[in-house]
Amino acid sequence: MNLSDILSEIDGGDDERVEKLLQKYNTENSHTFSFDHKEADVRIKLCQGLLTVLHRSSRPLCQSTCLETMRILSRDKNVLGPVATRKGILTLVGLARIRALGDDGEPFEDAQSGEEERVVVEALKCLCNVVFNSVAAQEAGADVQLAEGVCARLHSLSSAHHEVGLFSLRLLFLLSALRMDVRSKLRKEAGALRLLTDVLERTLDVRWVGPYEVAPPDPDAPPISLENNDRAMEALKALFNITMSDSSDEDNEHQLRLVVGILRHLLMLKTHTEDKTEEAHSHAINLLSNLPVQCLDVLIDVPVQGGLEKYGGKNLDVVQVLLDFMEKRMDKGSNYKEGLTPVLSLMTESSRYHREIRRCLKTQVLPPLKDVNERPEIGCTVRNKLVRLMTHIDMAVKQGAAEFLFVLCKESVDNLLKYTGYGNAAGLLMARGLLAGGRGETEYSSDEDSDTEEYKSAKPFINPITGHIEHPMPNPMDEMTEEQKEYEAQKLVHMIDELSRTELIRPMGVRKDGTLAPLGETIHGCCPSPSDSDSD
Repeated sequence: MNLSDILSEIDGGDDERVEKLLQKYNTENSHTFSFDHKEADVRIKLCQGLLTVLHRSSRPLCQSTCLETMRILSRDKNVLGPVATRKGILTLVGLARIRALGDDGEPFEDAQSGEEERVVVEALKCLCNVVFNSVAAQEAGADVQLAEGVCARLHSLSSAHHEVGLFSLRLLFLLSALRMDVRSKLRKEAGALRLLTDVLERTLDVRWVGPYEVAPPDPDAPPISLENNDRAMEALKALFNITMSDSSDEDNEHQLRLVVGILRHLLMLKTHTEDKTEEAHSHAINLLSNLPVQCLDVLIDVPVQGGLEKYGGKNLDVVQVLLDFMEKRMDKGSNYKEGLTPVLSLMTESSRYHREIRRCLKTQVLPPLKDVNERPEIGCTVRNKLVRLMTHIDMAVKQGAAEFLFVLCKESVDNLLKYTGYGNAAGLLMARGLLAGGRGETEYSSDEDSDTEEYKSAKPFINPITGHIEHPMPNPMDEMTEEQKEYEAQKLVHMIDELSRTELIRPMGVRKDGTLAPLGETIHGCCPSPSDSDSD
């Protein structure tokens, strides 16, 4: 469609004709996400023209049509100049019925007609696109205190207006993700932490039965509706951003514990589809990994529901959910960094500081060894899968898997090597300066793990490097003469020397403190100091 025709009608002032042309344009381009760069100047003029029509027209249908066109145009970050200004943002803010600095527009009310609500929704969608694609728009939004206005909207909004609430939450997520100063203000001044907690309580139908304990979901109740699930996801994403700022304020600990209680409830819920349930659990885990570790006791401390005596009366149901989630992500075999590392980090930190969680996970991930005929990385158990990840190409993934297993072993090098073999654990031990053995810095309970009789009988035959029993291999040097052995040794020395001279390899040794250092330095450190006594 020729955009010049639309611009001519806008200049002519016939808004009804403009509306019809825009409706046709919207239908043709509803799924357009890439645009012809040659027409960029014309689209910029159209953005400016749409703002003109929005200022002079009061008909909701014309406004929503113009906003829909602007939403399509805002997919191209190169044409947002006219909109990404204080005046342009205030225009959209007014149509979205958000109270912002410098805007005296009408507030959104429950009595809005369907057409008027459509205008509000389209304006919110435009704001989301413009803020996401334009740094200037982000600055203008911060200048007019847009995030604070969205919070005020959410305080009074009823759940009947689903799309208004959904895109208000999405806008709050974008504003808090893209501007650190906005994130800090939302937490410290706008009370966004409590606000979003309240949104989650209403959306998930939370009923408190204790200070931080939510009533368990009714097994006969239907799963979370798709609308409530979508709103909860947006609230969780915004909360994730807000909790990335300083969490040292002790006054907020009560509120954070309430959040943990709600997240525990969410992890025990199901949605209409397995994919949606996994998405909900993923956002909950991401948020939990942001929260102070001392608040995570809420996950297992549910006195009303009760727990297991062997774990001190704690309820470990949610730990099983986390473990199942982790295994499902490992089985996918892709996107480990974004999909797996958050849950690994969460379970590592919670295991480090909460003994019952560590004991429960240790029982399932690292049960007492019996069969050591296969390498630790071969097999389909959770331990086998985690050991395979210890040599993954992505540093964050390999470190996350190794650290998790190390904590389950109470940071004992000997215990870790028993379950993984030295070869798989070498990277972690080198990073922590524990190549010579020992323990990590964290204090753990004194109870010791007992080995099975099968492991004790097999232990003398286990190769400590590979972590399993190796069948005897023929020694290739048995049939060599002494001259051949000396020749091969010299050949090996020359090869190592050449590789080290070209710096393809660097021979290293282990210092007394367990850290790596160049071989010459470690040898020098082992030499006895010269004696002060007279030589013979």
